[in-house]
Amino acid sequence: MNTPLERREALQQDRRVRYERMVEIRALENKVQDLFDEGLVHGTTHLCLGQEAVAVGVAAAARVTDQVTCTYRGHGVALALGLTPVQLLGEILGREAGSIGGIGGSMHLCDPEIGLMPTFAIVGAGIPVAAGAALTAQVRGTDDAAIAVFGDGSTNIGAFHEALNLAAIWKLPVVFVCENNQYGEYSRIDLTTPVDDIACRAESYAIGGIVVDGQDPDAVAEAVSSALDHARSGGGPTLLELKTYRYAGHSRADTAPYRPDGEFESWYEKDPIVNFGRQLTDDGVLGENGVDEVQATVNARIDAAVELVLDSAPTPVDAMFTHVLAP
Repeated sequence: MNTPLERREALQQDRRVRYERMVEIRALENKVQDLFDEGLVHGTTHLCLGQEAVAVGVAAAARVTDQVTCTYRGHGVALALGLTPVQLLGEILGREAGSIGGIGGSMHLCDPEIGLMPTFAIVGAGIPVAAGAALTAQVRGTDDAAIAVFGDGSTNIGAFHEALNLAAIWKLPVVFVCENNQYGEYSRIDLTTPVDDIACRAESYAIGGIVVDGQDPDAVAEAVSSALDHARSGGGPTLLELKTYRYAGHSRADTAPYRPDGEFESWYEKDPIVNFGRQLTDDGVLGENGVDEVQATVNARIDAAVELVLDSAPTPVDAMFTHVLAP
């Protein structure tokens, strides 16, 4: 198993690895649902099925020294940034093999080595934290940047507007990435938000607002890379709205009966993994049997990770008291 840094480097250098990572995210999320159904996952889970291109595109563009915040639906971003399947499953299953020793669980993933700040269970909470990380880089005089990945539901809370306003005034090196999967928990976006494009809200803060195809990892990587260059050069923040779709329900056993007829099928025709795999096959990056080979490789990796994690030591109860006080 490669280290997180090696996984990140491979993803940034090789489009085949980007495809493989997307397949890995999809397969691992399905495995997490299976483990939950078996009673092995305590607490809740929020799956990012269908949103794999967002995670991989962001990770392909960001440096490892950039700081990334994301939501409780953060398994995909964590894996794309380099977290290993063992680290992810270990955390979700409460094992010492987890990225922070199994004390964070599904909603609190973290690995500072790859720039993954602790993921947030509170809606929108990572947005002002990313602004703070950007301020740190600005004060220290580095050319690092911060990225806040958040859902469309976050754009209707105060922290979103406060962070964008502050970042614009101070020209902070931060990129705000709205992962618009069309639903805030159980509510479709048109029932909660009066604008068609969230990116238009950037105009209120005199910063760039760009709508991006969130089903295309190359388009995501290009948009995030351009926004990061703008931020590093002193140009300030950008708001990117990545249009994507959440295949799973909000969490756990939610089967999403609230979806309009035909909506899921329409978005599934734009499946990011199928389309990217077809594109790489046409470009000669994947061979004739490349899609099947990648799936077999990923399945074997995940099976091995599950076996290793289930055989590893459970996190002791008193571990909850670690990291409470600074040394």
